Amino acid sequence: MTTELANARNFLEINGLNSIRQQSRADDEDAKQAALKEAAKQFEGIFTQMLLKSMRSAQDVLESDSPMNSQSTKFYRDMHDQQLALELSANGSLGLSDLIVRQLGGSDNYTPSSVIRADGQLDSRHMANNVAAKTEQFLAAGQVSKNRQVESPLAAATNPQPQTFEQPRDFVSALTGPAKMVEKKLGVPFEAVIAQAALETGWGQKIIRTEQGHSSNNLFNIKADSRWQGESATKDTLEYEQGAMVKKSAPFRVYQSLTESAQDYIDFLSNNSRYQESLEKSGNVEQFLHGLQKAGYATDPNYANKILGTMRKVTSLLNN
Repeated sequence: MTTELANARNFLEINGLNSIRQQSRADDEDAKQAALKEAAKQFEGIFTQMLLKSMRSAQDVLESDSPMNSQSTKFYRDMHDQQLALELSANGSLGLSDLIVRQLGGSDNYTPSSVIRADGQLDSRHMANNVAAKTEQFLAAGQVSKNRQVESPLAAATNPQPQTFEQPRDFVSALTGPAKMVEKKLGVPFEAVIAQAALETGWGQKIIRTEQGHSSNNLFNIKADSRWQGESATKDTLEYEQGAMVKKSAPFRVYQSLTESAQDYIDFLSNNSRYQESLEKSGNVEQFLHGLQKAGYATDPNYANKILGTMRKVTSLLNN
């Protein structure tokens, strides 16, 4: 922890807050994470101040006749309470700062997810597409094994291989092909598709895993409802309900490859009437994303704006 950030815990040190703001704009990811943690502690401190103020208000009623009940005493007492709140938040006494960091910065134990993304009935076209995709994958894999031929790009994409993304650039590179497939089918710019997947999975670092530790390849955190006939993986998530974050446990779909996940994303949006209005605006990224949010794809009230912010980084990586 730098001295500048530590100063932010001093109630009388105003420049400490400015240090957090400056460090949050740094190019160093570690510096940004440190600034996020300190800002989260500041928010916890504000909440603690509210608790202390409420307690003091109740106590004032009992001390109305006390000689210590004066404006000067209250002034210094409030200063003490505000500094005390910052000290308590620095120790993580309430745990609120940890929750904020997990929600905004990503965590192994929590995955941003949607509401149950599973309206409508599973039609025959969806089933046919899944069967056809599985059959094509099986035949392609068998032919390569028999003839020892080099895999085509499509066969290589559908053949399950372990994926590791050490840098956001690695994630963008791996997702470009599947994202362009989505763009071709739905008309959504592939940069926006990559950005949504990056937000949902923390640039591939937080992809949900099965009990066996295998990647679910679930790029868009689509949940496994009663229509899903494939494998699923259970994960704790944070959902927004009436403006508050609520921890829930839900099953999510498991795919054999990233391409299969992208194909299911296409089918999922295409086969749900709730998303038809947003798909009609697929050429306009902002309208499309806000349409998804309005239709209930995610419970986060800032979901669309977060994707748009992530998309700027995706575009920068693609251009460089």
